[in-house]
Amino acid sequence: MESSAKEIWFLTGSQNLYGEQTLKEVAEQSEKVSAELAKGISSGVKLVWKPVLKTPDAIKRTMLDATSDDNCIGVITWMHTFSPAKMWIAGLDALGKPLLHLHTQAGQSLPWGTIDMDFMNLNQAAHGDREYAHMVSRMAIARKIVVGHPSEASVKTRVDAWVYACIGWNKSQNLKLARFGDNMRYVSVTDGDKVSAQMQFGMSIEQFGVNTLATEVENVSDSDAEALTTTYEELYEVAEELKAGGARHDSLVYGAKIELALRKILEAGNFDALTSNFEDLGTLRQLPGLAIQRLMADGYGFGGEGDWKTSALLAIMKSMTPKGGGTSFMEDYTYHFGPGTPKVLGAHMLEVCPTITKAKPTIEVHPLGIGGKEDPVRMVFTASASTGRVVCLVDMGDRFRLICNEIEIVEPTEDLPNLPVARAVWEPKPSLAESAEAWMLAGGSHHTVLTNAVSIETLEDFARIAKTELVQIDQDTNLRNFRKELAFASAYHRLAEPLR
Repeated sequence: MESSAKEIWFLTGSQNLYGEQTLKEVAEQSEKVSAELAKGISSGVKLVWKPVLKTPDAIKRTMLDATSDDNCIGVITWMHTFSPAKMWIAGLDALGKPLLHLHTQAGQSLPWGTIDMDFMNLNQAAHGDREYAHMVSRMAIARKIVVGHPSEASVKTRVDAWVYACIGWNKSQNLKLARFGDNMRYVSVTDGDKVSAQMQFGMSIEQFGVNTLATEVENVSDSDAEALTTTYEELYEVAEELKAGGARHDSLVYGAKIELALRKILEAGNFDALTSNFEDLGTLRQLPGLAIQRLMADGYGFGGEGDWKTSALLAIMKSMTPKGGGTSFMEDYTYHFGPGTPKVLGAHMLEVCPTITKAKPTIEVHPLGIGGKEDPVRMVFTASASTGRVVCLVDMGDRFRLICNEIEIVEPTEDLPNLPVARAVWEPKPSLAESAEAWMLAGGSHHTVLTNAVSIETLEDFARIAKTELVQIDQDTNLRNFRKELAFASAYHRLAEPLR
């Protein structure tokens, strides 16, 4: 279901003590606050105002309804007046959706010259929200708190970041991943505990023999594949040898068959992500390249060499990517230590998503040098300059950990005429040496998700919702303190996990 069909519920707390007229004003002002806040939601998710909650039964019923409603992906609460927090215990205990506490009031400025007790009785969020927040803290419920008037840009931005995190959590909870073949032999970081992942994130990892795909490829008609190659020529710069009548057009046709076969399997099984493995290609003639790139551009997750964690993370981050932004599977491949600012050259054998470039990709065919199959077709391009971040999800054995490194995506120092793959060049923060040391200390993987659009605040919100450790490497990272943070975090998570 698209994000435009999803909802965030806006709930306002009060109590019957205030009388009918005051409660009528509470409802009217609450609707205005909700409407103003909705102006800042950029994802297409609808902010739905609900009637003011005044009793424990009504609160519990609304929270149960929010939890069971598939369209509801999160709840925003605000105590317009004083709403005794014991009324909220059963409802909060029943809530199974992400929670944001908006600490605000109906008016931005105080009407100093006219304030009377009627005004004071109506506008009590300053202490009503604190009463409510005490109970949420006492119940150890993860939530985001946003303070300020809904007309303020900073409030809208913070709420919007959380809404994207709710979209990502909804994607994670319903995510299905098709894994063609197994993990690359002897590789540790791309493997992990799939049962624990499903328990914590909701994602389901489902195994397919690679010949399931190979058989489906054989069933694709030449005419359907030829029709898709025509689309390729309309959208991309296709090498002459791959065009109709070209010496290697058959390679492009086979690449199109792989795409059509993958789409059929993914759509039939309602899958959001997939993996492949160049060590296990069965009777496939090519390693899927172009097909994977186009699927990622449509929002699917992907991980190479059976890397289901990165594939799932990519699908989740794709769902959290604002329209027009770019998010891709990536791998730290090699370094430029100098002269000049040290940089990372990121790429993969074939599978980098074209959403991270503003240029028109070319479609080419080149030897792969690994896998022992025919030369595969792929898009070739360079990621456009932008501020961004690379993120990975790793299994630490006793828990999962998200690791994020802030980066500046830059133009390559020189041209790359002989590198026949899509790539990105970036300068990691605070420096290549410090970021790489911190990344390795944290146990980060060589596969990542690169994004120029998903904000760090959205990632923080997602990690909080998912109850998952998030390690951040940025301009302020100090390695001495970073080591301590990792040690403290490990101790905290090992102590806290049994209490959840």
